[in-house]
Amino acid sequence: MNLILAHVFLFFNEETGAGCGSGDRETCPAGCSEESQLELQSWDLQCERNHRNHWTWELGCQQLVVRRGQPFSITLHFAGRGYEEGRDKLAFNVETGPCPNEVSGTKTHFPVSGSLEEAAWSSAVESQDGASLTVSVCSPPDARIGRYSLTLEASTGYQGSSFRLGDFVLLFNPWCPADPVFLETEEDRIEYVLTQHGHIFQGSSSYIYSIPWNFGQFEDEILDICLQLLDTNPKFFQNQDRDCSRRNSPVYISRVVSAMVNCNDDQGILFGRWKQPYDDGVSPMVWSGSVDILQRWRKYGCQPVRYGQCWVFAAVACTVLRCLGIPTRVITNYNSAHDTNSNLKIEQYLDENGKLQPGTREYIWNFHCWVESWMARPDLLEGYDGWQVLDPTPQEKSDGVYCCGPTPVKAIKEGELKLKYDVPFVFAEVNADVVYWMLQSDSSRKKTVDSKSVGKNISTKSVGRDTREDITLNYKYQEGSEEEKAVLEKLNFKKTSQTEEEGLKVKIKVSDGMNNGCDFDIFAIISNNTASERTCRLMFGARAAGYNGALGPECGSKDLLNVALQPYADKTVPLRILYEKYGGCLTEDNMIKAMALLQDYATKEIVLGVRNIYVKNPDIKIRVLGEPVQNRKLVAELTLTNPLPSALSGCRFAMEGAGLTKGQKVQELDNPVGPGEEAKVRVDFVPQQSGLRKLVVDFESDKLTGVKGYRNVIIAPLSK
Repeated sequence: MNLILAHVFLFFNEETGAGCGSGDRETCPAGCSEESQLELQSWDLQCERNHRNHWTWELGCQQLVVRRGQPFSITLHFAGRGYEEGRDKLAFNVETGPCPNEVSGTKTHFPVSGSLEEAAWSSAVESQDGASLTVSVCSPPDARIGRYSLTLEASTGYQGSSFRLGDFVLLFNPWCPADPVFLETEEDRIEYVLTQHGHIFQGSSSYIYSIPWNFGQFEDEILDICLQLLDTNPKFFQNQDRDCSRRNSPVYISRVVSAMVNCNDDQGILFGRWKQPYDDGVSPMVWSGSVDILQRWRKYGCQPVRYGQCWVFAAVACTVLRCLGIPTRVITNYNSAHDTNSNLKIEQYLDENGKLQPGTREYIWNFHCWVESWMARPDLLEGYDGWQVLDPTPQEKSDGVYCCGPTPVKAIKEGELKLKYDVPFVFAEVNADVVYWMLQSDSSRKKTVDSKSVGKNISTKSVGRDTREDITLNYKYQEGSEEEKAVLEKLNFKKTSQTEEEGLKVKIKVSDGMNNGCDFDIFAIISNNTASERTCRLMFGARAAGYNGALGPECGSKDLLNVALQPYADKTVPLRILYEKYGGCLTEDNMIKAMALLQDYATKEIVLGVRNIYVKNPDIKIRVLGEPVQNRKLVAELTLTNPLPSALSGCRFAMEGAGLTKGQKVQELDNPVGPGEEAKVRVDFVPQQSGLRKLVVDFESDKLTGVKGYRNVIIAPLSK
């Protein structure tokens, strides 16, 4: 038990104008009997017990952290004599924020009574052992979250003293049925609040892979940083009292976090950049966790950390929201539309050779990440509680600020575009049509529409497993269903009809073994689903691309001027993609965009096939050497084989894991790694926490970047 000596403050009764009290029981003034005075000698905030009951045990015992709407215990040790009911009166004061007051709900005075109340701050005697008294304190389920000061007032008759017991932190409570963030199942609460590691899905809709991420919401300093983030937001500076009074609402808090994770309007955490150079910061591909980012933000005086992209913004938001007690998960939407003019159309322009032209602000991102947080929406009509989209990546402004959400997923699915917040923007991300305009020889443009590719394979990590859960049907009805038609009719939005049976079709298929450093083939599959022979031009090409849709140099092309297609027949056209062509222009995203455009000479009909190709990096092999026991040294052996035909220089491994490593451990290789050779290091670490943990590894070099790997490790508890 960690006992803290009480620092005693006098307070004066208004009627007598006198009072007394002394922490070291020195002489009392005349007329004051020492025996009648109830004097606090020391107290115990019961951190270990309370943290176990409030699911905050991984935060350690440096400060008391509890969840609202649930009792916590404090033991008071009195000097001389114990508490006597009916003779002594005890009461608590709790305050939060720089200007606490009762009207704003940031200051409350409440007595120790016979029982706890559900809807207000309250306290009751739990047990008594001589001069030691254990009391339960309970906050209402809609209390303001944040750091509170706690003061005890003890009085006997007209005499009394005030004792400052210290501070505690109050969080949202997904275990409390009356809290708006309540989740019904324990499995969901463990996954979306307590789990400190996870997977974020990347790649393309046709090749989905995941990267591991260390959220680390209970690591050292992270809770204090998250509270500092709230006190750094512009709304706090504009009106501190109003901002703190609104911190009982997960809707308000989540919107603040969405804005503060980016730095476009404020002293936010991350600076976004979507292309090189990253020399004055850290490439977004290098990050493997949120802890280092948040600690850097605080260390350098709340200056934005350079650099982030969508999955980094989303992952940091996930860390902050989970830390504050709001259930949160990272979502990936494939072929995600960025609609800047709210017309539910993404317009792309092709030259006369079928090549995409740069310059448009509207993109189709190969994938885009945001988060969903679980909460009730009392600010909306009934039926929109549950998962809410929050997107901290700065794309468009919402009410004048670069943030997005919370947007009810149900409202997106039902096309309720007038509901708060930002439903039209997110609806377009998963539903927009892609309109291609191809320049003709007479300077006119021919239009072709793709109404099926946007909003594919919407993904998140499965509960309790490292697998993918497809949640596309949470966002929209089955394509072609009556429910989908009803939603689109309500919005007066008609998708272009596309039938598989008629006309010309073109699809792109890929071969196995699309590994970085290798040559590989892709194929245009052309189909003539008509009764007549067709003569066409096929423009088939591939370009390096960023995951946000930005295009780089060409790495392969073919232009066939006279392709004869027999009735009801298919033809396969290969295109060889050479490493010598793509190796030098591949972005850190390892993406290649392939396009096959087929134009019928007779009818001028244009059909288009598009596919985003991911070039696979090598795997990192991770071996853990030693007996995995808490507080016992282990060794991680990290190995990567160079798949490229040239040497890798500047090789570096970085390793981290919540409860496994204190911060990030980095080890550099002294010498280049030749073709086919192994880059290998051994890194010592001492796990601080028991249970299932995830060791996350990143490999960097001059030619291979952002290579990720992970290993699940079960750490046995230290034997007592």
